[in-house]
Amino acid sequence: MQKGKIDVKTENIFPIIKKFLYSDHEIFLRELISNAVDATQKLRTLTSLDKFKDELGDLTIHVSVDKENGTLHVTDRGLGMTTEEVDKYINQIAFSSAEEFLKKFKDKSEDEAKSIIGHFGLGFYSSFMVSDKVEVITKTYKKGGPTKPVKWECDGSPEYTITESDKSDRGTEIILHIADDSKEFLEEYRILELLKKYCKFLPVPIQFGTEKVYEKVEGEKDEEGNDKTVEVEKPRIVNNVDPLWKQTPSALKDEDYKSFYHELYPMTFEEPLFNIHLNVDYPFTLTGILYFPKVKNYMEVRKDKIQLYSNQVFVTDSVEGVVPDFLTLLHGVLDSPDIPLNVSRSYLQNDASVKKISNHITKKVSDKLEDLFKNNREEFEKKWEDIKIFIVYGMISDEKFYERAKKFALLKSIDGKYFTFEEYEKHVKDTQTDKDKKVIYLYTTNQEEQHSYIQSAKERGYDVLVMEGPLDNHFINALEQRFENTSFARVDADIIDKLINKEDEQPSKLSDEEKDKLKKVFEESVDKEKFTIAFENLSETDMPVLITQPEFSRRMKDMSQLGGGGSYMSYIPEIYNLVVNANHPLVGDILNEKEPEKQTRSISQLVDLALLSQNMLTGEKLTDFIKRSVDIIK
Repeated sequence: MQKGKIDVKTENIFPIIKKFLYSDHEIFLRELISNAVDATQKLRTLTSLDKFKDELGDLTIHVSVDKENGTLHVTDRGLGMTTEEVDKYINQIAFSSAEEFLKKFKDKSEDEAKSIIGHFGLGFYSSFMVSDKVEVITKTYKKGGPTKPVKWECDGSPEYTITESDKSDRGTEIILHIADDSKEFLEEYRILELLKKYCKFLPVPIQFGTEKVYEKVEGEKDEEGNDKTVEVEKPRIVNNVDPLWKQTPSALKDEDYKSFYHELYPMTFEEPLFNIHLNVDYPFTLTGILYFPKVKNYMEVRKDKIQLYSNQVFVTDSVEGVVPDFLTLLHGVLDSPDIPLNVSRSYLQNDASVKKISNHITKKVSDKLEDLFKNNREEFEKKWEDIKIFIVYGMISDEKFYERAKKFALLKSIDGKYFTFEEYEKHVKDTQTDKDKKVIYLYTTNQEEQHSYIQSAKERGYDVLVMEGPLDNHFINALEQRFENTSFARVDADIIDKLINKEDEQPSKLSDEEKDKLKKVFEESVDKEKFTIAFENLSETDMPVLITQPEFSRRMKDMSQLGGGGSYMSYIPEIYNLVVNANHPLVGDILNEKEPEKQTRSISQLVDLALLSQNMLTGEKLTDFIKRSVDIIK
């Protein structure tokens, strides 16, 4: 037996590691199994190089819980270690790395410390976060010389013992004696949960106990003529050793990608729209599959649906920094050995390799979308309502993506037709250019509520865009900044002849004096702080009274609300224009009405009708309007 004391100045290093990593203490299992996989893969490599000539045999990694004795076991049949290697890799290298880590950690914030922990070989020692004692029983694959099996023990202090073991098979078994404050890791459901989270796609089979499954009995049917099945107990293999993203894209079919999507998200029942298979080996290594899910409601979007792996080891599902923000709305997996296991978000955002990966992902996504558009525009248009939110978000937030996406981004008109930016400009330029040579793009955010305004626009031969998505206010702003001599106007932002102001203005049937007289009466029927009375010379067929809301203030307020309402714009009161059609016969009748009571009632009725058309008539005022309407009918 060999006893020893690790040469560290810190008397007890493990409580410090435990305290530092406590919020992430579950990663100990990931680290131990990653080491086991690494040892197994290295042995496979030696076999391929003809440096290990024995049979590899079953390479399954076994994880087991002994609840009675309070231990958790991780066993592999990989390289194993000699006594000399145990001393070198566990007693010297790892502890000196821990010492160096502590020196650097001392003056670092928690985020900064997380960004460096992965570089210090502390994976094995994460087991002390949940253990009072750890045993390592190992036998090297090597033959002859000092290659007897060895057992290393440590109770979390710098003192350890090394003794000879009776282990007969090559490989390593790690035995954790679980501490009282970590008894959850003796529960089968908890270990299974962690294995499925971190080890779901590791390249070596991992067995955790057994499971009961039903298997078909060949050649036998039940009484109803169905295939007969029998319950059997089989080893529970928790991982898929050959995930789809590691396979050759040309050998895969759509059904394979859909099947894998449901393997990733078993509780998702909708099919993805399409996928992008990434496979890069220079100047960085990146594989993965990204799916476009069906998403119409931005508020239901989750940004934790892309899983990040490093050599098939799960790292995180918080991929901000690796994936451009707008693409975090996608689903799928990314795998790159160029991304270390233990890193902070700030590290990811500043790492040169990660930035290259991020740019490549953006390019691949835009290339895929452009190919879909060019090769089958009809199908692309059918998918537009589902993929619009990704594309719009990207065009708002990423200049490079905007430049690529402007070739295939679509605008939808009120009659259901789709146009590229270039096509739409040609479509409306002749009819919707105002007297200042500016092209006006009319749009609606709610076809039902703004129906009368849409009709006024269509009667003049104008086209109206449907812009009712949650990001469309921001999108409109972005497009106005890039389109030359173009502005967007919601159909109810003003009377249609003001929105697209031509040179020919209609004459008014009312004099200025008559307008001033009527204005005073109208002001008595509305909240003067909320409404501004304006007279316009419209057609006799237009509505007698309209409610409009100035484009700029309304758009800014909508944008601030989407952003969480923190902007100063969210505190600006609602301001509206009450537009009186000076040429409507009813307005003339009201002017000539001699009885003040009838005049006030008629004005109230017209104002309430205008409010009703905008869904702004509620509560007591709606009740009064209904009673007044009944009285008028009588």
